[in-house]
Amino acid sequence: MKKPHALCIPFPAQGHINPMMLLAKLLHSKGFHISFVNTHYNHKRLLRSRGLSSLDGLGDFRFYSIPDGLRPSEAEATQPIPDLFESIPKHSLEPFCELVGRMLNGEEDVPPVSCIVSDGCMSFTLEAANRFGLPEVLFWTPSACGLLAYTHSRELIQRGYVPLKDTSDLSNGYLETKLDWIRGMNKDIKLRDFPSFVRTTDVNEIMFNYLMKESETLPRGSAVVLNTFDALEQDSVKPLIDMNPRTYTIGPLHLMQQHIHDDQLNRIGSNLWKEDTSCITWLDTKEPGSVVYVNFGSITIMTKEQLIEFGWGLANSKKDFLWITRPDIVGGDEAMMPSEFVNETKGRGMVTSWCLQERVMKHPAIGGFLTHCGWNSTIESIGSGIPVICWPFFAEQQTNCRYSCVEWGIGMEINADVKREDVEAQVREMMDGKKGKMLKDNTLMWKKKAEEAVAIGGSSYINFDKLIMDVLLRK
Repeated sequence: MKKPHALCIPFPAQGHINPMMLLAKLLHSKGFHISFVNTHYNHKRLLRSRGLSSLDGLGDFRFYSIPDGLRPSEAEATQPIPDLFESIPKHSLEPFCELVGRMLNGEEDVPPVSCIVSDGCMSFTLEAANRFGLPEVLFWTPSACGLLAYTHSRELIQRGYVPLKDTSDLSNGYLETKLDWIRGMNKDIKLRDFPSFVRTTDVNEIMFNYLMKESETLPRGSAVVLNTFDALEQDSVKPLIDMNPRTYTIGPLHLMQQHIHDDQLNRIGSNLWKEDTSCITWLDTKEPGSVVYVNFGSITIMTKEQLIEFGWGLANSKKDFLWITRPDIVGGDEAMMPSEFVNETKGRGMVTSWCLQERVMKHPAIGGFLTHCGWNSTIESIGSGIPVICWPFFAEQQTNCRYSCVEWGIGMEINADVKREDVEAQVREMMDGKKGKMLKDNTLMWKKKAEEAVAIGGSSYINFDKLIMDVLLRK
């Protein structure tokens, strides 16, 4: 019996590569040969951040790369998302098909590809699956509520909510319009809670249209996989199951890793920036629950003014904090805080450029998380029992923010136009206040439900087995 062979292809951004890597490792632990396909650009970044032997992989876990059609660059940053949306469907399909063909013809000295596991935002791969007669799983890395919002994009146009009449709609209260007709969502959900791409005056805007079209391919997948768990997002998952009955919740994926017993896999990582492990040593010196963790993810760009407001808010809160600021977080400018800030926070503040977030979140010193509400960060905070202060930047982060603050009761939102007084007040409330205590209790309740979902016999554990038996191994 030849090994089943899953070809895994994430969308080329850090927040998509990480969960795909977790899913690939789980499949590997179930006996699958894995081929992991990055773009040339990210393949090179991984080699730079993790070392030249980091992509040697294992005999049955190998790395490949294909072009994305964009100009080569040595930048240590995520490529512009609109450029990727435009370029990838045009330039990556044929190289991808060529790779699949080589593997099927035995040229790569691997078992024949038996299934494709593709990011939901890379639906061009459905054409390849079709061409070679392979089953294809669409792995959507956002929340179920975020994906559900995307699936209503066309209806928002038909009902006249999008595009906005003009830019005044961004500030005149129009975004407070209730969307009480969406099945699976609370009747109080508003336009402002939908993915940020609805905030456009151009009906042809690339980001809005790309995600509208990608989400419309849901029924075409042999299965749809979500990094969430039933107890958390049941209401959002039900309408998605109506679009594709083979929709499986198998998260939180980072907690599902407990079922993998292969030390060799630990060496395989997916961080595109060099990790600073000294922050763990620093956290070891801190009291339990005393540190605020601050990380706005891999794509958020802020102004210098916003960076400074966040910085002084943290400084004035008098709380210890670990702040991850990517070198490219301030558009076109290096992220530098004034020397007064450095002096003021000496000993109680650590600022570094990248970390292993999962290890940080597990650390007993962490008591709260100031986040952009990306889905990986949100589900990891739930899995670690850490409440959140939300500053959503773009895409479905707005939806995750709404659910975190209103539906799940694990967070508070900070104004988009960030002011240091607000940051200070919210950090203090999170760490010492009555509301902070309530959010912490709620998060611990969700953490328990997440652990139940991934335990043997739990909903996510069972769903993962079903995905393998009913879709990936089905003859």
